[in-house]
Amino acid sequence: MGKELLTAAAGETLLLLGNEAIVRGTLEGGVRFVTCYPGTPSSEVPDAFFRLSQGAPYYFEYSVNEKVALEVAGGATLAGLPCLVTMKHVGVNVAADPLMTLAYVSAPGGLVLLSADDPGCHSSQNEQDNRLYARLGGLPCFEPATAQECKDMARDALALSRELETPVLLRTTTRINHVRGPVVAGELPRDVAPKPFVKNPARFVPLPASARPMHERLLGVLEVAREKAEASPYNTERGQGAIGFVCSGVARNYLSDVLAEDGLEGTVRVLELGMTYPLPENRIAEFLGKCRTVVIVEELEPVLENEIRALAQKRGISVAIIGKGEHLPRRGEYATTNVRAAVNAVLGRETPAADTLAVPGDLPKRPPNLCAGCPHRAAYYAVREVFGDDAVYSSDIGCYTLGFLPPFRAADFLLCMGSSISAGAGFARASGKPVVAFIGDSTFFHSGITGLIDAVAYNHDILVVILDNRTTAMTGHQPNPGVDTTIFGENPNPVDLQALIRACGIEPVKVNPLNHKATVAALQAFAAQKGPRVLVAEYPCPIHARRVGQAKKTPPARVVGDPETCLAVRDNLACPAFAMEAGVFTINEEQCDGCMYCVQLSAAIKPGKKEAR
Repeated sequence: MGKELLTAAAGETLLLLGNEAIVRGTLEGGVRFVTCYPGTPSSEVPDAFFRLSQGAPYYFEYSVNEKVALEVAGGATLAGLPCLVTMKHVGVNVAADPLMTLAYVSAPGGLVLLSADDPGCHSSQNEQDNRLYARLGGLPCFEPATAQECKDMARDALALSRELETPVLLRTTTRINHVRGPVVAGELPRDVAPKPFVKNPARFVPLPASARPMHERLLGVLEVAREKAEASPYNTERGQGAIGFVCSGVARNYLSDVLAEDGLEGTVRVLELGMTYPLPENRIAEFLGKCRTVVIVEELEPVLENEIRALAQKRGISVAIIGKGEHLPRRGEYATTNVRAAVNAVLGRETPAADTLAVPGDLPKRPPNLCAGCPHRAAYYAVREVFGDDAVYSSDIGCYTLGFLPPFRAADFLLCMGSSISAGAGFARASGKPVVAFIGDSTFFHSGITGLIDAVAYNHDILVVILDNRTTAMTGHQPNPGVDTTIFGENPNPVDLQALIRACGIEPVKVNPLNHKATVAALQAFAAQKGPRVLVAEYPCPIHARRVGQAKKTPPARVVGDPETCLAVRDNLACPAFAMEAGVFTINEEQCDGCMYCVQLSAAIKPGKKEAR
């Protein structure tokens, strides 16, 4: 989806991803300032804003990390502009410090924080439930369940934030971010005047004396938001009977599908919650009073369940409440299968044995792999050649995390973004073993710098390998502070990575990881040293290089000698361009990127011939 997000007329129907619908919704809400740190499943939102940013009525930036993104937008909302900040769920952990205080300080221009949660850990190291951040920080919370709701709730969340002058959480999950559906466009505002900033330190500077009344103000705002939740069109009731279901988020869809497919629609009561915090207590209490049994259908934590149980106790409502651990799990994604099993159990119906999520055991396994021509493969091969199993490998978040798989086995532990240096330094200090920490260029800018400074300050014995592929590859090739080129052309203000490392107190060594001999020589020199050391393995991601028109036109490698002698190279590199045809090793010309790394490892592999022009 391109310019249509900016140009579609009111009433026009668009086929949008949930993430694209969020873009359109905030545009309809008058967003004028957008910041982010990219992370799946949120990445399509900032990527769309980036593609549309030239000549658009808003400012956009890929911030260095989520904390900075929220702080930059926090300043912009204080200046009166409507703001959107986007990140994945674990990014909110990074942004939590300013987030908790921003709710006290307020958001005069309006600010929506998109938290894209990931039940099932499709692309994440945990499946935390960020509805809890709404409760912790005092943030009104919306949870869309369709592409249309993504658009409408994004618009209305920004309007509510601007009206109440408080940050609002828009909480999505992977299935909703990546759902595709029809979306009816609304009006785009012609102009949005910023709210004038009036100096008032007692309101905007949270010293202890002013933070206490700020908290009181926030609690008052939440009561106003609760009244709005009571009347919200996103909270709806249908059906009849003594059995009721309360659901939110994507679980609303699963329940609706089950009721429709099994002919149960209308025979049970359903309360769907789209604005889920503050809780519309009166509406829920009224619903509970009509039921003998209520089932809470929500993914991950029992957030609504616990609050509804407390509400029933407080209001003296006698109703059986069923939730986690009885018929529905506390972990992983839901589906119609486990929701159907819960519905049938409560209604006393049998669930067909065929209605399971069983996966055939004879399906071939296809583990993820580094792309053909990826410079990380070469870096891992060289590190393993020098350090083998003697070193302990501290890893980080990015494409290169795939180094934990065979044949490289170059990831022994990982905590979070930027942790490879800090955690690696701690491990080295505690164990006395050699440690090699891997971190990408974008991740280093995000949160690796402080770890390196700490390693220098306390002389930790650690070798840091910065895998600099000139982009933020894992989440879609977004620019980071050190890139040379973006899809719009040359970056006018790249941050000098090596100068930054020197400023931290270390003289780095830079190599092209695809030069095997030079990389091994640098690693061998480092192996004989102690203290903090940094190797910058710099070579562009081949996919990104093609996208920005900088890819070298190199012919594919080819087998010219005994194919049997290439099997060790195949086993040690696991390049997707390697293939076996009729039991004979070969190189797939369509897959080969022409990096020529394998040529350096086997005399039986040679560069291909360039075509005549």
